[in-house]
Amino acid sequence: MAKYVARRLLGMVPTMLLLVLLVVLMFSMLPGNIVDVLLQDSGGDTSAAARAEMEHSLGLDMPIPERYVRYVFGVVRGDLGASLWDGRPVAESIAARAPVTAQVAAIAICVSILISIPLGVVSAVKRNSLIDYALRSMSILGISLPSFVVATAIVIVPALLFQASLPFQYKSFAEDPIQNLQIVLPAAGVLGMLLSASIARLMRTTMLDVLQQDYMRTARAKGLTTLSIVVRHGLRNALIPVITLLGLQLAALIGGSVITESIFGLPGIGRLLLDSLSKRDYPVVQGIVVLVGMLIMLTNLAVDLSYGYLDPRVRH
Repeated sequence: MAKYVARRLLGMVPTMLLLVLLVVLMFSMLPGNIVDVLLQDSGGDTSAAARAEMEHSLGLDMPIPERYVRYVFGVVRGDLGASLWDGRPVAESIAARAPVTAQVAAIAICVSILISIPLGVVSAVKRNSLIDYALRSMSILGISLPSFVVATAIVIVPALLFQASLPFQYKSFAEDPIQNLQIVLPAAGVLGMLLSASIARLMRTTMLDVLQQDYMRTARAKGLTTLSIVVRHGLRNALIPVITLLGLQLAALIGGSVITESIFGLPGIGRLLLDSLSKRDYPVVQGIVVLVGMLIMLTNLAVDLSYGYLDPRVRH
């Protein structure tokens, strides 16, 4: 196992180098320049000489190969650069926002698992019944609805019908647990419900396949109850594709957090990403993209390692 993990970690190195290269190339080709914004806001000299001097001080006039090499060595040292807007280290800005996004993501994943797996199992066991049709319709509706529509409805509908609004002043769980959960739970619930729709569909499909296997028919012939057959023999084997999808949903979770954090006023990484894009603070955006890429790779590794636990026939 240790050798397998070591090989996988070494295999991530060229992938990370390619990811950093693509990030540097993409951001070097984006239109617009933060120098123009900074000069306009400062109200100072906007001549070509002043512009060139500021570009040099910010390191924006470096050739792309040199910029790439410096950035790679910085990532290795844990230095993701500094914000072009306020000079704050990017790693420090991300670390300050990470707990908010981590809390929302953890609750969203728990919500999606608690909703999707039971619904998928029930839908498979009650195949072609009214319950199955209702659950499948709910799943399709959840897949079809964009996250910003559901999030906006949660904010607007209570205000219009009941003159009630969410507490948009964020406080950490340590400061005020009740106010923290009042604003975090709706945001996490939106993400969790939307993620659960696709997971429930896959759970139903895999469970239907497992229920038709020979060992399941043997279990029925032995007189085992349906609950025992499904939970002890079927669920564990049906979870392998679902665990794979959960790992892949991490990218969708990060993307959805950009919208939900903005709508609910949460100071997380998604909100930081959106604010940095609007201010053309590309080092912050680069740092977030690189860290998210690393997180997705590590998550895929954890998913692969979980296969051996769920199915003893799988060997790494």
